[in-house]
Amino acid sequence: MNNYDFSEQTAVITGGCNGIGAAVVKKLVHSGARVCIWDMNIEDCEREIDALSANICQKVQTDVSDFESVAAALAKTKSAFGAVNVLINSAGVAGPTHSLADYPIDQWRKVQAVNLDGTFHCCKVVVPEMLGSGYGRIVNIASVAGKEGNPNASAYSASKAGVIALTKSLGKELAGSDIAVNCITPAAAQTRIFDQISQEFIDYMLSKIPRGRFVTVDEIANLIAWVASKENSFTTGAAFDISGGRATF
Repeated sequence: MNNYDFSEQTAVITGGCNGIGAAVVKKLVHSGARVCIWDMNIEDCEREIDALSANICQKVQTDVSDFESVAAALAKTKSAFGAVNVLINSAGVAGPTHSLADYPIDQWRKVQAVNLDGTFHCCKVVVPEMLGSGYGRIVNIASVAGKEGNPNASAYSASKAGVIALTKSLGKELAGSDIAVNCITPAAAQTRIFDQISQEFIDYMLSKIPRGRFVTVDEIANLIAWVASKENSFTTGAAFDISGGRATF
């Protein structure tokens, strides 16, 4: 397994208490980073996350859909660990599965607020810090649904397509500095987000993956670690596919 040097770096991982985010927390801590988790549910973490020393991992209750909450989280992070070098935008919701005509307006807005607005809010507060230091790595977690669109998941698909476009735009904005902005587009992983969707829809997603299985959170974390590392010194504004062959671009 490849390891990257994140020593003396501070990483913010949104949604880091469980699932993909937690896998990334463990990977980066193992690689020497100081990690601050921004999550709504900091009292409901995976045991391995709770067991991490406060010297290397702290949790800040944060609603990424609320800009003021995100700005406050940045202030607490800087107080604890200093300037942010790495941002992993992992917080997200699936939303319900409905036809577009039947999709509840409030749920549409919630999905956009967390998945797309939340990514924007976190980038907005962190980018000035990275510009000030002349270095940064941002990895946004999008989805293969943002490339292809899943039926009966218009809100989720649209929000993740927005994350891909935001990534491309910001990557170009910052291309003249040593700040890389990329996203990944995974197939579904078996995390708590499955609790938000029907078994029928889960079966549909699995049927579309040529590998014949769901991606694991550790596989995703391994990819993110490279994308967020100093070794990724050239690529920016890109979408890294990890969909098991479902998408090949």
